[in-house]
Amino acid sequence: MADRMLQFVRLPQEQPEKRAVAERRADFAEIYRSFAAQEAAHQSSRCSQCGVPFCSVHCPLGNDIPDWLKLTAEGRLEEAYEISAATNNFPEICGRICPQDRLCEGNCVIEKGYEAVTIGAVERFLTDTAFAEGWVRVRRPARERGLSVGIIGAGPAGLSAAEELRALGYAVDVYDRYDRIGGLLIYGIPNFKLEKEIVFRRAAQLTEQGVRFHLNCEIGRDLPFDELRRRHAAVLIATGVYQARDLTAPGAGLPGIVPALDYLIASNRNGLGDVVPAFDSGLLNAQNKRVVVVGGGDTAMDCVRTAVRQGARSVKCLYRRDRANMPGSMREVKNAEEEGVEFLWLSAPKGFSGTPSLQTVHAARMRLGLPDASGRQSVEPADAPSFRLDADLVIKALGFDPEDLPLQFVTLDLAVTRWGTLRIHHRSFMTHLPGVFAAGDIVRGASLVVWAIRDGRDAAAGIHAYLEQETARIAVAAE
Repeated sequence: MADRMLQFVRLPQEQPEKRAVAERRADFAEIYRSFAAQEAAHQSSRCSQCGVPFCSVHCPLGNDIPDWLKLTAEGRLEEAYEISAATNNFPEICGRICPQDRLCEGNCVIEKGYEAVTIGAVERFLTDTAFAEGWVRVRRPARERGLSVGIIGAGPAGLSAAEELRALGYAVDVYDRYDRIGGLLIYGIPNFKLEKEIVFRRAAQLTEQGVRFHLNCEIGRDLPFDELRRRHAAVLIATGVYQARDLTAPGAGLPGIVPALDYLIASNRNGLGDVVPAFDSGLLNAQNKRVVVVGGGDTAMDCVRTAVRQGARSVKCLYRRDRANMPGSMREVKNAEEEGVEFLWLSAPKGFSGTPSLQTVHAARMRLGLPDASGRQSVEPADAPSFRLDADLVIKALGFDPEDLPLQFVTLDLAVTRWGTLRIHHRSFMTHLPGVFAAGDIVRGASLVVWAIRDGRDAAAGIHAYLEQETARIAVAAE
């Protein structure tokens, strides 16, 4: 008999078992083992079935989390999966890489004193079970509408929009400059968080659904933006943001100082079996090196943990704020510490030196000051001696900014914000150009995969509404 709910007073929180540190340091496989059905049922039964579920409120996708937790606790797994998939195109991906400690689990009302319900691991269990049991079906349209939509970018925003639009009966063509479907899900996120087969499995489903992919195709270089508009009734720009923020300290141009995304792409490509000269030569490989990663977000955590697996001599993370103000997931910080990463809080680089390449990082102690306009405490130099770190490789993980899209697409009509992101109507997701929409990081700035999925879904709804109106307008004009 299934456990009744509200079992948090009796059952402690449990996460899936992690592989031993020595084992996981030696490879790039995912570190968490899967829940067994009984474990998932027990953890789901801890849910208090809130009248106002803060977990759902703080989920960007608005997932009906208490509903599928209750069904999981009752052993009704196929129904639980159906509810999970109704609001999320890729629940098996979100279950693996979402920072649940900052979103759903971090806002669980039973967290204080009892620890949150283990939401992410149950979500992963449900979808993995659904794939194994054949419950995940391709969403086929009821009818074809005779209109096509072009999507620029095969990352999470573009893929979620593609699935929604194809299910509505539109012909969907996705254009991407990379040679595989998935964008940063493939090239930016390491395997120990998201094994690539998970993404390939979804990509195969989209292909079977009828979405057409045009890879190694960069808009503006291989295909003019205006030509893309002529081909399709509507266009969605979902390119993400890739322009790495730079260091301005003296010596920041020395060999041995590299952007985080270049480093992660090289590692992921090597893992996929590609020939990567910069990896093979050691330029983007941490093996036997003293590594310093500058930054405190999830990308920085990906870099430090990748360096450990590549066999670095030492790995340090330099972050200008303290642990409590770190933007990255605390769960990832804990995993990194277990794997041997040393964190240097309230520290920032002030220069780099070495001949002919990097040898030393010169760092300053920092302190937190008064809150700035955003409410976050400012950072200022502390009255403390500076220090040095020996380093052979510095990885800059300071965040990303948009590229100059109007120039990239060879058009001057796309309006941008003062941050360089594309300006859209907040309800329709349409830019200033009729029939041209945008979604994901290129609109909101560098953010989470779950927000990209949400934006892709919402943009698809905006495109559908626009095309319905245009079809009706043309029909009236023809009468």
